[in-house]
Amino acid sequence: MAALPVYRWHLAPGGMATRRQLRALGLRPGGQDVAAQLERPRRRRGPLVANLYRIDRAKPVRPMTPGRRAALEAAMRARRTCPTCHRDAGYCIPSSLGMCVTCTFPEEPCTA
Repeated sequence: MAALPVYRWHLAPGGMATRRQLRALGLRPGGQDVAAQLERPRRRRGPLVANLYRIDRAKPVRPMTPGRRAALEAAMRARRTCPTCHRDAGYCIPSSLGMCVTCTFPEEPCTA
C-alpha cells in the first residue's frame, strides 16, 4: 500500500477538503478512502493531521428523516436530564459532574 501524500497547512491542492469543509458544502465522504493528509505544525506537541477527501467523489448529505430527528431529540433530552433530580437542566450535563450543577453544589457558601 502506498503512503498518502501529506500537504502543509494552506498548501493542499484544489479539489480536496476535510470532513468539516465537505459538510459546509452539504457533502459527505460517501465511503471513499482518504486521498491525502493535511499537516498543521504546532509548537509544543507534534503536528495536527487532518484527512483530505476528493470533492468530486463526495456524495450529498443524507436528509434528516422524522425518525432520525426524533432519535436526536431524545438523545439530547437524555444529555440534559439530571439523573438525581430528574429535571431538564437546560444544558448538557458535564460528564465530569454526572449531575446538574444545582445537585452537585446544593448551597455553595459565598466567599466574597
